[in-house]
Amino acid sequence: MKSSTTYKLMINIFSLIFLFLFSNPAGAAENLDELLKDVKNRAMQEGQVWKQRESEFRSKRDKQAGLLRTAKNELAALEAEGKKLAASFDANEKKLAVLEEELNIAVGTLGEVFGVVRQVSGDFKGIVETSVVSTQYPGRAKFLESLTDKKSIPSSEELERFWYELQLEMTESGKVVTYKTDVVGPDGKTKEMDVLRLGSFNIATNGDFLNYTPETETLSYLSRQPSVKGKLSKIQGADALTTLPIAIDPTRGALLNMLIDAPTLWERFTYGGIVGYAIVIVLLFGIALSIERFLFLTKEETKIKEQMSSKTGDTNNALGRIWQAFSDLKGMSKDSVELKLDEVLIKNSAPFEKRLGLIKLFAAIAPLMGLLGTVTGMIMTFQSITLFGTGNPAIMAGGISQALVTTVLGLVCAIPLLLLHNFLNDKAQGILTILEEQSLGMLSENLTRNS
Repeated sequence: MKSSTTYKLMINIFSLIFLFLFSNPAGAAENLDELLKDVKNRAMQEGQVWKQRESEFRSKRDKQAGLLRTAKNELAALEAEGKKLAASFDANEKKLAVLEEELNIAVGTLGEVFGVVRQVSGDFKGIVETSVVSTQYPGRAKFLESLTDKKSIPSSEELERFWYELQLEMTESGKVVTYKTDVVGPDGKTKEMDVLRLGSFNIATNGDFLNYTPETETLSYLSRQPSVKGKLSKIQGADALTTLPIAIDPTRGALLNMLIDAPTLWERFTYGGIVGYAIVIVLLFGIALSIERFLFLTKEETKIKEQMSSKTGDTNNALGRIWQAFSDLKGMSKDSVELKLDEVLIKNSAPFEKRLGLIKLFAAIAPLMGLLGTVTGMIMTFQSITLFGTGNPAIMAGGISQALVTTVLGLVCAIPLLLLHNFLNDKAQGILTILEEQSLGMLSENLTRNS
């Protein structure tokens, strides 16, 4: 920097000399002192300026050196801090790796727990929705639905409530309790009533089973009551120590609905159609004839026994009429007496066998009529198959029902009529045997008297 300044000063001096010499050669000598003096002044001024600049530079240099030392000290401190942080970072990296491994194990365990909770809550939600316990504790299905649809791990409070709902269902399934709730009556109006809940199986009121609809969470009367109610009306007001037989539905309403849909005895009878009605008419006629014959034979048997005990000639019974006829034949020949007694015996025996053959005929006709209904029903079934195919069994049910019901009706008609005919025939034969024995006794007495 110093040589550059000197170089510039020399150029300025030579420039002034050159201008001085060539611009005014005559007064050059006189002005040399002034030029020298001017140059000296300029040099002094520039020297002062440069000294001042040098002083300022030295001052700034010392300041910059101080700043540099401060920066170096700070750099050293930061480097030491960096080494310390690097060592801490390496240690934390090792701890983080261990913690990440523990976290993965914990997350995997919690994931399995979460999956099990979602699966069990989904299955349990289906049970709760159809359980009659929900009529006493409503709103449980919404919580289970939220737990099933939850995307994050459930909280401890949610797990505790889930456990509580499971325990509640198990506990209430073993209780028979009475409480008030809304019931839709047969008229379609809803009113609060006392209902009886049999565990988690059935629910009833006033001796009638109720139907629980999960979609609307409402209770309503069944379209008709099944025949297995037992003592349902008595258990609602009974105390805790009373033991009563009661029918329950372990399928939570499915079996009860099947029993409701099951046809009654009259509905089964109507499946037989015209042939079935005809078989029942034959049965009724046969039973009526059997009753009439039984009353007649019993009455005549009683009169004959009384006649045998009294030995009087009362003509209000067959034996009395035979005795009267024998009394009228005294004094006649043996052949005449025998012929006359046979005539009287045949005449008085006919009423005892009257209409017994008709009962036997009804017993023989009934199975044939059942067979007729069976054939007719099968014809209807084959016609349905021809028209509609075998895709819908309900279409064929009418013909099959008629085929089976008429067969059953024919057997039901024939069996009792056969038994009644056999019983009445034995009773009639017993009376006829008494009459024949008495007639033979009279003949023997007549022969003994004549001999």
